[in-house]
Amino acid sequence: MMDGSDHAFRLLVEKYRNDVFRTVFAVLRDQKEAEDAAQEVFMKIYSSLSQYENQGFKTWMTRIAVNHAIDVKRKLARRKEEVVEALEQQAFGTPKDGVEKELIDNERISQVRKRLDDLPENYRDVIYGFYIDEKSYQQMAEEQNVQVKTIETKLYRARIWMKKNWKEDDFS
Repeated sequence: MMDGSDHAFRLLVEKYRNDVFRTVFAVLRDQKEAEDAAQEVFMKIYSSLSQYENQGFKTWMTRIAVNHAIDVKRKLARRKEEVVEALEQQAFGTPKDGVEKELIDNERISQVRKRLDDLPENYRDVIYGFYIDEKSYQQMAEEQNVQVKTIETKLYRARIWMKKNWKEDDFS
């Protein structure tokens, strides 16, 4: 196997594919990301075979898989932060142009958060869940032990409440 022959490596991939997938999925908790990461792990293993020193192949391979999955998770978290920052900038105007603008933006963000705290409690959990924690209707329904339709209705009513009770100039 150490001669780098493609056939031997294909057998290795077949034998350990599920183990590698389970390892990266345990870290990433996302089917698509885990599938991509598992493929990348095998490319890393293939290019690192020359450094393998007979210290327990499965352990060595698992270490590569875990480290790669952690790197992917960090990249995804960074990407998510960048998206949130971009959305906040979109919502509050042009790119930052000085300390004064940043202070105004931070004040607006805290006003939005304060207003969210003013929501009736039965709406607050669905608004936070859907818009802040980015949960699906299904996830929230399971957590609250209710039907998906109940979540849809709560979210619909919460939006109506917000339109009725909040004015645009509350946030300016």
